Amino acid sequence: MTATSATEPITTGFPDLTNDAVAPRPHRALTVNAYGMTDKGRVRDANEDQFLSAELTKGMRIWQTSLTEPKRQLGIERGHLFLVADGMGGHSAGEEASALAVAAVEQFTLNTFKWFFDADEPAAQRVLAQFVMALRHADARILKESTEHPELSGMGTTLTMAFQLDAQLCVVHVGDSRAYIYGDDKLYQLTHDDTVIAEMVRQGALKPEQVAGHRLRHVITNVVGGDEAVVHVEAHALEVHAGDRLLLCSDGLTEMVSDTAIAAVLAAETDSQAACTKLVAQANAAGGRDNITVLIVRFDDADADADGD
Repeated sequence: MTATSATEPITTGFPDLTNDAVAPRPHRALTVNAYGMTDKGRVRDANEDQFLSAELTKGMRIWQTSLTEPKRQLGIERGHLFLVADGMGGHSAGEEASALAVAAVEQFTLNTFKWFFDADEPAAQRVLAQFVMALRHADARILKESTEHPELSGMGTTLTMAFQLDAQLCVVHVGDSRAYIYGDDKLYQLTHDDTVIAEMVRQGALKPEQVAGHRLRHVITNVVGGDEAVVHVEAHALEVHAGDRLLLCSDGLTEMVSDTAIAAVLAAETDSQAACTKLVAQANAAGGRDNITVLIVRFDDADADADGD
Protein backbone atom coordinates (compact mmCIF):
# COMPACT_ATOMS: atom_id res chain seq x y z
CA MET A 1 0.00 0.00 0.00
CA THR A 2 1.29 3.44 -0.88
CA ALA A 3 0.31 6.61 0.94
CA THR A 4 0.17 9.74 -1.16
CA SER A 5 0.13 13.02 0.72
CA ALA A 6 -1.58 15.68 -1.36
CA THR A 7 -0.29 19.14 -0.50
CA GLU A 8 -3.35 21.13 -1.49
CA PRO A 9 -7.08 20.52 -1.89
CA ILE A 10 -8.64 20.44 -5.33
CA THR A 11 -10.11 23.88 -4.79
CA THR A 12 -7.28 25.84 -3.20
CA GLY A 13 -7.81 28.20 -0.30
CA PHE A 14 -8.29 25.88 2.69
CA PRO A 15 -5.01 25.25 4.58
CA ASP A 16 -3.69 21.70 4.27
CA LEU A 17 -1.11 20.84 6.93
CA THR A 18 0.35 17.93 4.97
CA ASN A 19 2.35 20.76 3.43
CA ASP A 20 4.99 21.56 6.06
CA ALA A 21 5.20 25.17 4.82
CA VAL A 22 1.70 25.89 6.16
CA ALA A 23 1.85 27.09 9.78
CA PRO A 24 -1.05 26.23 12.12
CA ARG A 25 -3.25 29.18 13.06
CA PRO A 26 -4.36 29.91 16.64
CA HIS A 27 -7.63 28.17 17.48
CA ARG A 28 -10.13 27.72 20.27
CA ALA A 29 -11.62 24.49 21.56
CA LEU A 30 -14.37 23.07 19.34
CA THR A 31 -17.55 21.14 19.94
CA VAL A 32 -18.89 18.75 17.33
CA ASN A 33 -22.41 18.26 16.01
CA ALA A 34 -22.74 15.45 13.48
CA TYR A 35 -25.54 13.73 11.61
CA GLY A 36 -25.50 11.11 8.86
CA MET A 37 -28.09 9.32 6.78
CA THR A 38 -28.17 6.83 3.94
CA ASP A 39 -30.87 6.09 1.35
CA LYS A 40 -30.99 3.46 -1.39
CA GLY A 41 -32.24 5.98 -3.93
CA ARG A 42 -34.94 5.45 -6.53
CA VAL A 43 -33.29 2.90 -8.83
CA ARG A 44 -31.18 0.42 -6.86
CA ASP A 45 -32.80 -2.58 -5.16
CA ALA A 46 -30.40 -2.55 -2.21
CA ASN A 47 -28.19 -0.10 -0.36
CA GLU A 48 -24.45 -0.89 -0.56
CA ASP A 49 -23.39 2.31 1.24
CA GLN A 50 -22.29 2.41 4.89
CA PHE A 51 -21.40 5.26 7.23
CA LEU A 52 -20.05 5.72 10.73
CA SER A 53 -20.00 8.57 13.22
CA ALA A 54 -18.25 7.85 16.53
CA GLU A 55 -16.67 9.49 19.56
CA LEU A 56 -13.38 8.36 21.09
CA THR A 57 -12.77 8.95 24.80
CA LYS A 58 -10.43 7.90 27.58
CA GLY A 59 -12.33 5.65 29.97
CA MET A 60 -11.80 4.21 33.43
CA ARG A 61 -13.80 1.32 34.87
CA ILE A 62 -13.38 1.28 38.64
CA TRP A 63 -13.40 -2.18 40.23
CA GLN A 64 -13.31 -1.11 43.86
CA THR A 65 -12.92 2.17 45.71
CA SER A 66 -13.55 3.60 49.16
CA LEU A 67 -14.99 6.72 47.54
CA THR A 68 -18.61 7.29 46.61
CA GLU A 69 -18.29 7.88 42.86
CA PRO A 70 -19.39 6.43 39.51
CA LYS A 71 -17.85 3.07 38.61
CA ARG A 72 -17.23 4.23 35.04
CA GLN A 73 -15.58 7.56 34.33
CA LEU A 74 -14.67 9.28 31.05
CA GLY A 75 -11.88 11.72 30.35
CA ILE A 76 -12.43 15.26 29.10
CA GLU A 77 -10.57 14.75 25.81
CA ARG A 78 -12.75 13.74 22.87
CA GLY A 79 -11.80 12.56 19.41
CA HIS A 80 -14.31 11.94 16.62
CA LEU A 81 -14.26 9.50 13.72
CA PHE A 82 -16.39 9.83 10.58
CA LEU A 83 -16.54 7.46 7.62
CA VAL A 84 -18.45 6.84 4.40
CA ALA A 85 -18.03 3.68 2.29
CA ASP A 86 -19.67 2.82 -1.04
CA GLY A 87 -19.46 -0.88 -1.89
CA MET A 88 -19.29 -2.46 -5.32
CA GLY A 89 -19.58 -5.99 -6.64
CA GLY A 90 -22.18 -8.44 -7.91
CA HIS A 91 -25.21 -9.51 -5.89
CA SER A 92 -24.63 -8.67 -2.21
CA ALA A 93 -20.84 -8.34 -2.55
CA GLY A 94 -20.84 -4.53 -2.48
CA GLU A 95 -22.82 -4.38 0.73
CA GLU A 96 -20.53 -7.02 2.23
CA ALA A 97 -17.37 -5.14 1.21
CA SER A 98 -18.43 -1.79 2.65
CA ALA A 99 -19.61 -3.44 5.89
CA LEU A 100 -16.30 -5.31 6.24
CA ALA A 101 -14.36 -2.08 5.70
CA VAL A 102 -16.30 -0.25 8.42
CA ALA A 103 -15.90 -3.18 10.83
CA ALA A 104 -12.15 -3.35 10.13
CA VAL A 105 -11.73 0.38 10.81
CA GLU A 106 -13.75 0.08 14.02
CA GLN A 107 -11.58 -2.76 15.30
CA PHE A 108 -8.38 -0.95 14.32
CA THR A 109 -9.53 2.19 16.10
CA LEU A 110 -10.45 0.28 19.25
CA ASN A 111 -7.41 -1.98 19.48
CA THR A 112 -4.52 -0.40 17.58
CA PHE A 113 -5.02 3.32 17.00
CA LYS A 114 -2.99 5.55 19.36
CA TRP A 115 -4.61 8.96 19.59
CA PHE A 116 -3.57 10.05 23.09
CA PHE A 117 -1.21 12.85 22.18
CA ASP A 118 -1.32 16.58 21.54
CA ALA A 119 -3.08 17.62 18.34
CA ASP A 120 -0.03 19.29 16.83
CA GLU A 121 1.09 18.94 13.24
CA PRO A 122 3.69 16.17 13.73
CA ALA A 123 1.01 14.23 15.64
CA ALA A 124 -1.33 14.73 12.69
CA GLN A 125 1.21 13.02 10.45
CA ARG A 126 1.29 10.07 12.86
CA VAL A 127 -2.50 9.88 12.77
CA LEU A 128 -2.44 9.81 8.98
CA ALA A 129 0.17 7.03 9.01
CA GLN A 130 -1.97 5.00 11.42
CA PHE A 131 -5.11 5.38 9.32
CA VAL A 132 -3.20 4.30 6.23
CA MET A 133 -2.54 1.14 8.26
CA ALA A 134 -6.26 0.94 9.04
CA LEU A 135 -7.09 0.94 5.35
CA ARG A 136 -4.44 -1.73 4.81
CA HIS A 137 -6.23 -3.89 7.39
CA ALA A 138 -9.58 -3.27 5.70
CA ASP A 139 -8.10 -4.11 2.30
CA ALA A 140 -6.62 -7.36 3.60
CA ARG A 141 -9.85 -8.36 5.34
CA ILE A 142 -11.94 -7.85 2.19
CA LEU A 143 -9.44 -9.75 0.02
CA LYS A 144 -9.36 -12.63 2.51
CA GLU A 145 -13.16 -12.82 2.56
CA SER A 146 -13.41 -12.79 -1.24
CA THR A 147 -10.76 -15.54 -1.48
CA GLU A 148 -12.66 -17.74 0.96
CA HIS A 149 -16.00 -17.05 -0.75
CA PRO A 150 -15.67 -17.14 -4.56
CA GLU A 151 -19.15 -15.67 -5.03
CA LEU A 152 -17.76 -12.45 -3.50
CA SER A 153 -14.67 -12.38 -5.73
CA GLY A 154 -13.63 -8.88 -6.81
CA MET A 155 -15.77 -7.08 -4.25
CA GLY A 156 -14.47 -3.70 -3.11
CA THR A 157 -15.46 -0.40 -1.61
CA THR A 158 -14.61 3.25 -1.57
CA LEU A 159 -13.65 4.61 1.83
CA THR A 160 -13.45 8.24 2.88
CA MET A 161 -12.65 8.82 6.52
CA ALA A 162 -11.93 11.76 8.82
CA PHE A 163 -10.63 11.95 12.38
CA GLN A 164 -10.99 15.15 14.41
CA LEU A 165 -9.17 16.06 17.61
CA ASP A 166 -9.45 19.67 18.78
CA ALA A 167 -8.87 21.83 15.69
CA GLN A 168 -6.98 19.10 13.82
CA LEU A 169 -8.71 17.15 11.05
CA CYS A 170 -7.07 14.16 9.36
CA VAL A 171 -8.63 12.76 6.18
CA VAL A 172 -7.79 9.55 4.31
CA HIS A 173 -9.49 8.57 1.08
CA VAL A 174 -9.78 5.82 -1.52
CA GLY A 175 -12.27 5.81 -4.42
CA ASP A 176 -14.87 8.33 -5.57
CA SER A 177 -16.77 9.12 -2.40
CA ARG A 178 -15.77 12.63 -1.33
CA ALA A 179 -14.78 14.84 1.57
CA TYR A 180 -15.60 18.56 1.47
CA ILE A 181 -15.07 21.43 3.86
CA TYR A 182 -17.56 24.30 3.90
CA GLY A 183 -16.03 27.41 5.43
CA ASP A 184 -16.06 31.16 4.86
CA ASP A 185 -19.16 30.65 2.66
CA LYS A 186 -17.20 28.48 0.23
CA LEU A 187 -17.20 24.74 -0.52
CA TYR A 188 -13.78 23.09 -0.81
CA GLN A 189 -13.39 19.57 -2.20
CA LEU A 190 -10.57 17.96 -0.22
CA THR A 191 -10.32 14.61 -2.00
CA HIS A 192 -9.58 13.59 -5.57
CA ASP A 193 -11.87 11.11 -7.33
CA ASP A 194 -10.07 7.87 -8.19
CA THR A 195 -11.78 7.41 -11.55
CA VAL A 196 -10.73 7.15 -15.18
CA ILE A 197 -12.59 10.37 -15.99
CA ALA A 198 -11.06 12.36 -13.14
CA GLU A 199 -7.59 11.30 -14.25
CA MET A 200 -8.38 12.34 -17.84
CA VAL A 201 -9.45 15.76 -16.56
CA ARG A 202 -6.29 16.10 -14.45
CA GLN A 203 -4.16 15.24 -17.49
CA GLY A 204 -6.04 17.70 -19.69
CA ALA A 205 -7.42 14.99 -21.99
CA LEU A 206 -11.00 15.89 -21.05
CA LYS A 207 -12.65 19.14 -20.05
CA PRO A 208 -14.67 19.27 -16.79
CA GLU A 209 -17.85 20.13 -18.69
CA GLN A 210 -17.47 16.89 -20.69
CA VAL A 211 -17.65 14.64 -17.62
CA ALA A 212 -21.45 14.57 -17.18
CA GLY A 213 -22.89 11.66 -19.13
CA HIS A 214 -19.49 10.25 -20.18
CA ARG A 215 -19.65 6.46 -20.54
CA LEU A 216 -16.53 5.95 -18.37
CA ARG A 217 -17.45 8.27 -15.53
CA HIS A 218 -18.22 5.41 -13.12
CA VAL A 219 -15.02 3.42 -13.75
CA ILE A 220 -13.06 3.51 -10.47
CA THR A 221 -9.29 3.03 -10.55
CA ASN A 222 -8.60 2.57 -6.84
CA VAL A 223 -10.66 0.73 -4.22
CA VAL A 224 -10.32 -1.03 -0.88
CA GLY A 225 -10.47 -4.70 -1.82
CA GLY A 226 -11.08 -5.38 -5.50
CA ASP A 227 -8.84 -7.65 -7.54
CA GLU A 228 -5.43 -6.39 -6.37
CA ALA A 229 -3.78 -6.34 -2.95
CA VAL A 230 -2.57 -2.76 -3.44
CA VAL A 231 -4.51 0.38 -2.60
CA HIS A 232 -3.25 3.96 -2.93
CA VAL A 233 -4.32 6.19 -0.07
CA GLU A 234 -4.79 9.93 -0.35
CA ALA A 235 -4.10 11.69 2.95
CA HIS A 236 -4.62 15.24 4.25
CA ALA A 237 -4.12 17.01 7.58
CA LEU A 238 -5.75 20.40 8.06
CA GLU A 239 -7.19 22.75 10.64
CA VAL A 240 -10.86 23.45 11.17
CA HIS A 241 -12.36 26.42 12.97
CA ALA A 242 -15.66 27.37 14.53
CA GLY A 243 -18.31 27.60 11.83
CA ASP A 244 -16.64 25.14 9.46
CA ARG A 245 -18.50 22.05 8.32
CA LEU A 246 -17.22 18.73 7.07
CA LEU A 247 -19.22 16.82 4.45
CA LEU A 248 -18.54 13.18 3.62
CA CYS A 249 -20.70 11.66 0.89
CA SER A 250 -20.98 8.87 -1.65
CA ASP A 251 -21.24 9.60 -5.37
CA GLY A 252 -24.99 9.02 -5.14
CA LEU A 253 -25.10 12.63 -3.94
CA THR A 254 -22.46 14.23 -6.16
CA GLU A 255 -23.75 12.57 -9.34
CA MET A 256 -27.17 14.07 -8.74
CA VAL A 257 -26.47 17.38 -6.99
CA SER A 258 -23.90 19.93 -8.14
CA ASP A 259 -21.29 21.49 -5.86
CA THR A 260 -23.07 24.81 -6.27
CA ALA A 261 -26.35 23.30 -5.06
CA ILE A 262 -24.59 21.54 -2.16
CA ALA A 263 -23.02 24.82 -1.08
CA ALA A 264 -26.42 26.53 -1.26
CA VAL A 265 -27.95 23.94 1.09
CA LEU A 266 -25.09 24.28 3.57
CA ALA A 267 -25.43 28.06 3.46
CA ALA A 268 -29.16 27.87 4.15
CA GLU A 269 -29.14 25.02 6.72
CA THR A 270 -26.73 25.30 9.63
CA ASP A 271 -28.25 22.26 11.38
CA SER A 272 -26.50 19.04 10.31
CA GLN A 273 -29.65 16.89 10.29
CA ALA A 274 -31.67 19.43 8.30
CA ALA A 275 -28.87 19.81 5.74
CA CYS A 276 -28.50 16.02 5.36
CA THR A 277 -32.25 15.58 4.88
CA LYS A 278 -32.41 18.29 2.24
CA LEU A 279 -29.40 16.98 0.28
CA VAL A 280 -30.73 13.41 0.19
CA ALA A 281 -34.14 14.73 -0.94
CA GLN A 282 -32.51 16.76 -3.72
CA ALA A 283 -30.53 13.73 -4.93
CA ASN A 284 -33.70 11.66 -5.08
CA ALA A 285 -35.61 14.46 -6.79
CA ALA A 286 -32.89 14.58 -9.46
CA GLY A 287 -33.36 10.88 -10.20
CA GLY A 288 -31.75 9.01 -7.28
CA ARG A 289 -29.85 6.73 -9.64
CA ASP A 290 -27.55 5.38 -6.92
CA ASN A 291 -27.44 4.87 -3.17
CA ILE A 292 -27.08 8.20 -1.37
CA THR A 293 -25.09 8.70 1.83
CA VAL A 294 -24.45 12.06 3.46
CA LEU A 295 -22.61 12.79 6.71
CA ILE A 296 -22.28 16.39 7.91
CA VAL A 297 -20.20 17.56 10.86
CA ARG A 298 -20.47 21.11 12.24
CA PHE A 299 -17.67 22.54 14.38
CA ASP A 300 -18.65 25.16 16.97
CA ASP A 301 -16.74 27.29 19.44
CA ALA A 302 -16.73 25.42 22.76
CA ASP A 303 -15.52 28.49 24.65
CA ALA A 304 -18.43 30.53 23.32
CA ASP A 305 -20.87 27.81 24.44
CA ALA A 306 -19.33 27.85 27.91
CA ASP A 307 -19.54 31.63 28.08
CA GLY A 308 -23.25 31.44 27.27
CA ASP A 309 -24.05 29.02 30.12
